[in-house]
Amino acid sequence: MPKRFKLTRRFPVAMTEDGFRRLRRFAAEAGLDEGEALSFLFENFDSVTDNENLTHRLRVFNSSLESRKR
Repeated sequence: MPKRFKLTRRFPVAMTEDGFRRLRRFAAEAGLDEGEALSFLFENFDSVTDNENLTHRLRVFNSSLESRKR
C-alpha cells in the first residue's frame, strides 16, 4: 500500500536565489510544487546524491558562505 502524502511540517527556509530558481526548475520538470520536490529530494537523498561529489560541493559552498551573506 503506498504511503499517503501528508505534509506534516512547515518550516521557514532561507535559500539563495540560485538555489530557489533551481528548486523551481526541478519541481516544474517533475510536475511537482516546491514542497513536494523538497520532500522527494530529502526522502530519496542517498539515491539522488553522489557522496564524493556532495562532500566536495559542500566544502566549496561552506568556504564561500560568509562572503555570500554580505
